[in-house]
Amino acid sequence: MRTKVVNIVSFNNPFPPKYGGIIDVYYKVEALYKIGYQIHLHCFVKEIPTHYEELSKITASISFYLAEPKWNHFFSSLPLSIISRSNKYLVNNLITNDAPIIFESLKSTCLMNDYRLMKRFKVLRLHNIEQNYFEGIAKSESNLFKKLMFFIEVSKYKKYEFNVLNFQKVFTLSKYENSYIQEKYNNGIYIPVFHGNKEVVELSEFGSYSIFHGDLSTSDNRKVALFLIDVFKELPEYKLIIASGFGKDFILKTIGNCKHIEHIEIKDFSHLKYLLNNAHISISWSFQKSGTKLKLLNSLFNSRHNIVNEHIIDDPAVFPLCNRINSKNDLIDKVKELHNIPYTKDQYLLKKEILAQTFSDENNAKLIDSILNKISND
Repeated sequence: MRTKVVNIVSFNNPFPPKYGGIIDVYYKVEALYKIGYQIHLHCFVKEIPTHYEELSKITASISFYLAEPKWNHFFSSLPLSIISRSNKYLVNNLITNDAPIIFESLKSTCLMNDYRLMKRFKVLRLHNIEQNYFEGIAKSESNLFKKLMFFIEVSKYKKYEFNVLNFQKVFTLSKYENSYIQEKYNNGIYIPVFHGNKEVVELSEFGSYSIFHGDLSTSDNRKVALFLIDVFKELPEYKLIIASGFGKDFILKTIGNCKHIEHIEIKDFSHLKYLLNNAHISISWSFQKSGTKLKLLNSLFNSRHNIVNEHIIDDPAVFPLCNRINSKNDLIDKVKELHNIPYTKDQYLLKKEILAQTFSDENNAKLIDSILNKISND
């Protein structure tokens, strides 16, 4: 039996898995490990960690490299988020084996065209259409200097994107992104986000509050939080929890004396699940289009009623599980309506059936395995 080996180059340390892209990386590594892969993990980080026991349990080796933005990087034709992840030791470590390489997002691909890797099987895990992502952040950003920097990234990513052609396959996170890659480069395959949920949680008929969870370090999520605070200021009889890894001061400053709106700092994934389990309504919202988002999947697996807008969802498989609306007034009406509607056994069973078909980490790891096998054998 062939020993299955893969290199994964990550744009950040995937443990602890606290936010979108890193959650996908961590649970992909875990799922591939569980189906028999030896994984050589390469991580760009701001600071080299001293403890990484959890990652060591599911990998054959781990190498860390400093992501170091320098002043002269601003004058490079490469995006800052790419050139800051350039380290000669990465290629030296990659050439110690001949296994396929999965690059996690374009941010990790600065050295992908090194001559020593030219004959290697390379796969891109596309986490965003980066110029669209940075444009969305730029439009949401209020700081003028940061806004300018983000627009510069947009321009540079538009020129860099042709490198997608240098990958045998591009694993896309959403239907929207897959259509884009297929139309332009014809090497995409849709593999949904890895999320770490093992099964849909069976819950009682009613929860205690509405919840929004997201990484408040991103301008889009901060904009959503402000929007929802504005919405729930008109719903004083309904409680809203905003859950994030940080951002408490930002939220407290905004909510003022509104006692029915609360910020809770997420400690870990188990804590997030607990908060979702006790919510009656989970709201997943975005002001930039990027396909079906991880926050929605966590809500579908762990909460009751789900409200989304059009930017948060693009996979028709999960349409029946969501209340899809797009305006402030419709959101207010929907919260009022769902507050009095029990979560039923039939809704739970429908979630269980649909999510098991499309969003199983194990099944999607097996899909990656079949693609890597085919590439290796061609």
